[in-house]
Amino acid sequence: MTKPVNLDGGFGALIGLDMVEFDQPGARSVCRIAVADQHLNPHGVLHGGAMYSMADQGMGAAVYCVLAEGESCATIEIKIVYLAAVRDGVVECESRVINRGRRVITLESEIRNAGRLVAKALGTYAVFPATVRD
Repeated sequence: MTKPVNLDGGFGALIGLDMVEFDQPGARSVCRIAVADQHLNPHGVLHGGAMYSMADQGMGAAVYCVLAEGESCATIEIKIVYLAAVRDGVVECESRVINRGRRVITLESEIRNAGRLVAKALGTYAVFPATVRD
């Protein structure tokens, strides 16, 4: 398994995302955002892009659970369905691998606010040889 890079930094840190669980045997991850003013759209609800970013970040972390040494990944596509508006509180995204093919990994994410399902996402990630960085 390739070690995940920068799970708590980079873009996730920019949006206030915390990776709270990285479950390698279960091929899953959990991340959270505490909803703040900077996450809201002009209508006062959590911006869809924040939830989409949670799904992408969570899926990326879950993919690392099933990568072999020397493999890397990239998002091919994610589709998301928004089910309910979020105005405050903590939003939690659980992502898990549902299929590991040779070159494509399929995942799903459920995003909840106070236990209520607010969005569901399905994504695919490409698997390819890792390149060495200088």
